[in-house]
Amino acid sequence: MLAQIGVKFEVVEADVDESVAKGESPRAYVERLARAKAEVGWGQVERTNRPHAPVLGADTTVAVDGRILGKPSDDREAAEMLASLSGRMHEVLTAVALKFGPRMESAVSVSDVRFKTLTSDEIARYVATGECEDKAGAYGIQGQAARFVAELRGSFSGVVGLPLYETAQILERIGHPAWPERIGESG
Repeated sequence: MLAQIGVKFEVVEADVDESVAKGESPRAYVERLARAKAEVGWGQVERTNRPHAPVLGADTTVAVDGRILGKPSDDREAAEMLASLSGRMHEVLTAVALKFGPRMESAVSVSDVRFKTLTSDEIARYVATGECEDKAGAYGIQGQAARFVAELRGSFSGVVGLPLYETAQILERIGHPAWPERIGESG
């Protein structure tokens, strides 16, 4: 997705505990995790003497009635999550954080997604695709679950997992515009 907006990048693993803190709101949760991932990634960059560039961390969650739906632990939990989203509007919150030296900037994208009413057969078929694994709310809008989305208000890229508008805005604020170099300019 970063390549889509012309950002060159290198993947740095950032292992962060994704447990929800007691009483934590969905917004605070995703922002805390995105910032933690950026911080851990920055530490890895410094320890390995890589060239310094901004380090991006992001995290996504699905919330329904204020309840955080993280990644399902198994097919049964995935089916339960999908059933709870059936025929309803829910929120998808994705936070992005950029760490560059002592500076840390973050933003949260909030989108509303409404699923059609799902039959038990549709839920079972979707769970059987394996797409639920490692997906907040047990679905990926960029995959076969797109057939369930009756309405989307907000950021498609945010629902996928990286809000490109917010990412580009933060990059510009810290002095790293997200524009590809000009290629083949004629004059």
